[in-house]
Amino acid sequence: MKIEKKLGFGLMRLPLRDASDNTSIDYDEVCRMADKFIAEGFTYFDTAAPYHKSESEVAFRECVTKRYPRKAYILADKLSIFMIEKAEDIPEFFEAQLKRCGVEYFDYYLLHAMSKERLKKCEELGAFEFVKKMKDEGKIKHIGLSFHDKPEALEEILLRHPDMEFVQLQINYMDWEAPDVESEKCYDICCKYEKPVIVMEPVKGGLLVNIPEEAKKLLSERDAQLSSASWAIRYAASLDKVFMVLSGMGDMAQMEDNTSFMKDFKPLVEDEKKLLASVADIIRSKERVACTACRYCVDGCPQNIPIPDIFKLVNKVSMYGESQLKAARDSYVNTTKEKGRASDCIGCGQCEGQCPQHLDITAYLKEAAELFE
Repeated sequence: MKIEKKLGFGLMRLPLRDASDNTSIDYDEVCRMADKFIAEGFTYFDTAAPYHKSESEVAFRECVTKRYPRKAYILADKLSIFMIEKAEDIPEFFEAQLKRCGVEYFDYYLLHAMSKERLKKCEELGAFEFVKKMKDEGKIKHIGLSFHDKPEALEEILLRHPDMEFVQLQINYMDWEAPDVESEKCYDICCKYEKPVIVMEPVKGGLLVNIPEEAKKLLSERDAQLSSASWAIRYAASLDKVFMVLSGMGDMAQMEDNTSFMKDFKPLVEDEKKLLASVADIIRSKERVACTACRYCVDGCPQNIPIPDIFKLVNKVSMYGESQLKAARDSYVNTTKEKGRASDCIGCGQCEGQCPQHLDITAYLKEAAELFE
């Protein structure tokens, strides 16, 4: 698969008229952003039913479909199987997406956020057969999947469903070797099965924009004109098997920045890769808790505290700064909603006896309680 320019416009974080209403998309701003995107020679747009509660698809229709000929753009959408309960609901779901987007076919269509668990559901509901049928009917040009799970689950999917033409992976320079994402291993499996790769979250949900000052200084000393985001996106785009990198651009400034360095994309050279490795080391050095998310501590916890999930939020704040505190607190509320909170720890020490890293978990949970509660 080859598309001339590797930058895709992800429609999941669109500008809003009212920040408290995720459906209040600012069509005027999206039109300006789409115009800039297409004027610079880019064509790939990515949406899905969950984005902005389906209003992302409607925004695409109003801002792109109604204003440009079909050949001017490439559109990707997704079968969000987690929104579907019965096999007979799939055709209706798909047709509603076509209608909301205002198109007669999708260029790329993905089984959304696949995992080992969702593989089972897709097989039970006949999702793989459905997308192949839509491809035969010309309503889909290319079928694939986006993926969030362990490498072994990805290999199982590709073995059982070789008709999948491409895979969308979370890849960025912080997650490449991260034990909870394992981007490199997932990418290697795509290479093994000769599946082209689309990249999502190249700037890790914006975290690689607001990097520590000493890391920013390293990058600016190399080239003061390049943004932190540009380094992250170019990192992902430089991988041989990657044919598209999605960026969830939320305003015109991000659009102008992203298109500026991707319209004449230059892959990272070897010393630039080493520079980014140093940046990653700086960010990792800010990590507060050296938790590898093995989860050995969780099974026997009498308070049912999701310890690794809480520590991940602690590290998010320590590595990427106080600007992440509000979002981390919100995530903490969701993470502990039906489980134990950090302050529920009774200090029994069961977790510490199971921890391969020999972490002082009880003390870290007290810190987490102060930070998030």
